[in-house]
Amino acid sequence: MIVSEITVQDLIIYLRLNGADIDANETEKIGEMLDSAKQWVQSYTGLTLDECDKYPDFVSAVYVLVQDMYDNRCFYVDKNFVNKVVKSILDMHSINYI
Repeated sequence: MIVSEITVQDLIIYLRLNGADIDANETEKIGEMLDSAKQWVQSYTGLTLDECDKYPDFVSAVYVLVQDMYDNRCFYVDKNFVNKVVKSILDMHSINYI
């Protein structure tokens, strides 16, 4: 799997949610979290989405970011408070050193 192929349904399974209990509003929120996580990975690394797709380990980073967002129900992601797993994965491929 690559970053651009991650779907809301993939995340519902990853988050161990019962798909039957997820309404349209919840699905939309998870989709927004997915979009935010993808954008955050791109901003952090300086890579485009196509370039991110070259690194399968970014999928795990996106999943972890979405899980953090979902579990905490807020978009607190900040470069000063990055999950160590996500940071390790993204730092290996980052071209954005600013």
